[in-house]
This record gives sequence, C-alpha cells and structure tokens, in this order.
Amino acid sequence: MTIVAAADGSALGNPGPAGWAWYVDDSCWRAGGWPHGTNNMGELMAVLDLFKSTAHVPAEPLHILCDSQYVINCITKWMPGWKRKGWRKADGKPVLNVDLLKQIDDAIVGRTYKFEWVKGHAGHHLNEAADDRARDAATAFQAKRAPIEGPGFPGAGSPSTAASSAAAPSTAPAQAAPAAAGPNAGAKRPRPAAEPAEAEQLDLFSAFADDDEADPAFASEADSALAVIVALERELMDPEVRADEAKLGMLLHKDFAEIGASGRLWDRKDIIAELVTADANEASLEVLGLDSVDADTALLTYRSVESRGSVLRSSLWRRDNGRWQVRFHQGTLEA
Repeated sequence: MTIVAAADGSALGNPGPAGWAWYVDDSCWRAGGWPHGTNNMGELMAVLDLFKSTAHVPAEPLHILCDSQYVINCITKWMPGWKRKGWRKADGKPVLNVDLLKQIDDAIVGRTYKFEWVKGHAGHHLNEAADDRARDAATAFQAKRAPIEGPGFPGAGSPSTAASSAAAPSTAPAQAAPAAAGPNAGAKRPRPAAEPAEAEQLDLFSAFADDDEADPAFASEADSALAVIVALERELMDPEVRADEAKLGMLLHKDFAEIGASGRLWDRKDIIAELVTADANEASLEVLGLDSVDADTALLTYRSVESRGSVLRSSLWRRDNGRWQVRFHQGTLEA
C-alpha cells in the first residue's frame, strides 16, 4: 500500500530558527528543527526523516507531496551529476546542504518513491498540516524551547530513536531534546504572528541559486537561475501573498517603484498598503520574454489576463545578497 505523505520546511528569517515536518495523518507525523538553519535545509530534512522513519517497511512505495522545486530537483535530477563530480558543481564549488543530500542518497537506495509538486499555502490538506508543524517547530526554537516531535511512523520506534538516525546537518546545531507529549500533541495550532523581519523566507528565493543541473526546459545554468523569477512573479500574483505584508516585503526591493496600468507612480510603502487591503483577483501569466541584464539583474516581460482585461507587464528583478526582489514594475492595458 502506497504511503502518501507531505514534507515541508520552515525558517524564520531564512536563515534563522528552522523547522521541518512530514505528515500522513494526525496519528502519523513527525517534526523537528534547529536553532539556526534555512528553509531548504528544513525541506530536505523532512524528506530524509520520512525515508528514515519508513525504513522498516521498505516494500511500501512512498508518494511524497512537496512544495519545494529545489528538493524535488535535487533528488530526482541533480544528485547523480553532483556525485560524479565529487559533490561539486560545474564551477568546482561544493554543493550546498551536502550532508543532508548524502544521507538522502543513502536512504533512497532500494526504495520505490515518487515526488509530486504541490503549491504551498494553497489549501492542500496534507501540505498545510506539514507546514503548520514545521512552522511550529521553528517557532519553538525561536522561543528557545523544545518542539513537539509528534507520534512518528507506526513501528518505527520511539521518536528519539528515529531522531538519532536522522542526524542534523553539520551546518546547523543538533536538534533539541523532544518535549513531553501532552494530550494536544497532535492538534493543529494557530500560526504565531510574525514581524516582517522574522517572516518565513519564500523558498523560491534560493531554489535555483546554487544548482547547476538545469531543468530540460532551460538551456543553460544561467537560464536555470532565471527560471525562479517566473515562479516568484507568480507568487506576487497570488492573492494570499498579496494579502501578507511580510511576504510582500520580502519580494519587493527597498527601492521598489511601479508605474501602474492606470498611470499612477507607486513607491514600495504605498503599493504594499494598497495590495494588503485590496480585493485580489486571480490572474494568469503568459511569459513573453526573460532576459539577463547582468549577473544579478533580469527583465521579465509577460501578459496577465485578469478581470479588467489583459495587461502587458514588465518586471525588473534584482538579486542582492542572494535574494531576488522586484526593483521596478510597469503595467499597460493591452489594446
């Protein structure tokens, strides 16, 4: 019987207090984390612990729901090439998160599994449950308390036993001791309010920044790095993201400016205030062009189709300190 589970990670500040979790149902899930880590580390650790926790049932196929393209591509596309190069990229630099990746590479031997990408924060039951628990774990480390680890997988042994078999990466401190499981250990808890500076960094900011095995849809390493910009632009069009001041703050450059379809000039403060209070409508995105201006600047042009009609748009994305953000945006109603 196929085991269907969601795996997710969270990092408050990215890097910052970090958590991970996988979830099958309320009686079968696990979570943990570190005082300091990244979202990608949490995503990888959730997958690793899922494989470790189900190692006693190796004949059962795993169907893993994951909202991280980085994790899926690492495991299903890029790891073989990295291994051939001694876990180094084409430029000779070491692969990031190599400790976790090596453990995953060992854990998947002999296993039958498949990954399915699901959109994060879109109401998917299993993904939301894993996300809640990963965020709770990150929040626990932020508050300097042990996280609730969950019941684990039936037959896998105690949570502490499973935890010792899925060691924390060398880039983060070891996981804290588990908290005592109370009667509400498996209950869903509300997300804590977070200041923008501590809000979870969207995984897509670093999804392609360190990887040289390009998706077949993109011809080169540079094209692969640019691919993340389209996904980030789609995030900006997501009504849930538009209603979240913290997420908007991470996507918009400190010097952001926009000339809207109405002809109005917006600055960063005004556009955030407008977006979080406006009624957001769903819109489609048709890419017209995606060009590299320089190593840290890219121009995306596209057509959005929304309730008022189609709009031709251009976004200038700038990467500062490893983070892609929109520096300038312009929209023009299409004739």
